[in-house]
Amino acid sequence: MNTIKPICISAFAMLVLAGCGAQKQVSNWNAITAISAPLNVKKTTPLKESELKRWSHLDLVKDTIPGMSVDRAYAELLKDKKGVPVIVAVVDSGADIEHEDLKQVIWTNTKEIPANGIDDDNNGYIDDIHGWNFLGESTKENLEYERIIKDKTLVDEATYLEAKKIYDQKIAEANQNKARLEQMLLATSNADQTIVGALNKPTYTLEELTALESNEAKVLESKTIMQKMLSYGMAVPELKQAIQGDIDAMTALLTGATLKQNYRKVVGDNPQDITDLTYGNNNVMGPNKEDTLHGTHVSGIIAQVRHNQIGGDGVANNVQILTVRAVPDGDEYDKDIALGIRYAVDNGAKVINGSFGKSFSPNKQWVYDAIKYAQEKDVLLVHAAGNDAKDIDVFDNFPNDSDDKKTEFADNMITIGALNFEYGDQVVARFSNIGKINVDVYAPGVKVYATTPNNTYKYLQGTSMASPNAAGVAALIRSYYPSLTASQVKHILMDSGVAITTEVVVGGNPRDRRPFTELSQSGKIVNAYNAILMAEKMTKK
Repeated sequence: MNTIKPICISAFAMLVLAGCGAQKQVSNWNAITAISAPLNVKKTTPLKESELKRWSHLDLVKDTIPGMSVDRAYAELLKDKKGVPVIVAVVDSGADIEHEDLKQVIWTNTKEIPANGIDDDNNGYIDDIHGWNFLGESTKENLEYERIIKDKTLVDEATYLEAKKIYDQKIAEANQNKARLEQMLLATSNADQTIVGALNKPTYTLEELTALESNEAKVLESKTIMQKMLSYGMAVPELKQAIQGDIDAMTALLTGATLKQNYRKVVGDNPQDITDLTYGNNNVMGPNKEDTLHGTHVSGIIAQVRHNQIGGDGVANNVQILTVRAVPDGDEYDKDIALGIRYAVDNGAKVINGSFGKSFSPNKQWVYDAIKYAQEKDVLLVHAAGNDAKDIDVFDNFPNDSDDKKTEFADNMITIGALNFEYGDQVVARFSNIGKINVDVYAPGVKVYATTPNNTYKYLQGTSMASPNAAGVAALIRSYYPSLTASQVKHILMDSGVAITTEVVVGGNPRDRRPFTELSQSGKIVNAYNAILMAEKMTKK
């Protein structure tokens, strides 16, 4: 889930929410929402760095930024309350559990004696002190459609032909786009070098670039190029690295190198046998700490220590992060996800974040059964909607909680779309998937600042970031209102959100404008302040 695309424009509004979903229970609660007419308090200047670093915590009314009102919830509703610890499982690429802003919130299995080589708690996982690594020493994987191309016996003929069609499309696109990306990389490098010289600075911000004035044609041309490139929300070195990564991937695809790899061999199991359980290890950081960037960032969004004057702030303040390493660089295996969910449930997780997804799922029933198992144990699963700017009421995005895209088989899973940090007609992140039925609610997912490996911090974006923002609010509710069920928490996140009633741009295409209400079941954006209000009312019935 690493698609990166730009977004901009803003307008602001607010009013009093009339209530929905559970409105009979909370008809008079003092919540916030948005209306179509902009207010005089709308943001007219770019966000300051201090605002951008924690915009998802800010408040539409107070800060004129479409965050989740996390700070307001703490200051006004939770300041005199005491919550209980909540275990949140992060099923992802692993996490840097030694990070300065995470090590205090990492879950420890007190039933295990560290490093004694014995399965002390008899759960099948030896020395699983901080979680389990279902990938072992593996870091990279094929995409699922590539695995299907290599072994068509994994699926029926129709699914194989669908996978083959996508593979052929990817080949055609690689042939068309590789040269264009190489030209883009060269133009970016040359323009960056020119701007560095003009500003006499090795690095610069978009704001510094915009303020640059010059009479030289080369500088002006370079300025235009870099303004466009920096609008993707990435620093220049990261941007160039991302472009080079795409070029390398296309080269591997065109040469057939990707299909020749058997990445799973190093793991040592049979990924098509759900009963083959003796694999993986207890090293939740995997063989290379740097490869945990995605999972470390997701973990930080949920639980990096609040107000400690380093890095960013997590949403939830009473959380233990249980790390399940099951998502490689490529598509995850259904077996690892199913077993990872069950592992998290069995070790006390009340919320599971899943910032991953794919278009094919040969063993989807294993995952469905795990979701149902989580429901039986009252565990909420929070899942990213995906970054393909597609309607997942039409296109597949696994895992999900509806095999026919219409009827949910469980009520403990919530799917999250991504928001931009500027409220207005482009408030939906241009990369975010949509779905009136299969996306439940939206949360901040553009330029989210959080922990990355080796005591570093970065802005990343994607529905991968929106999901843990919502998971953090879910953890808050489960901490301060532990009597509420997973299903109730799911519907609180949906029903208490800030409603947007205007049209918005979809997929970054200004010609594609739709009512925000048509992009998800709730037609709302997650709001912690509203959620706490609703949770309070529900527990006092």
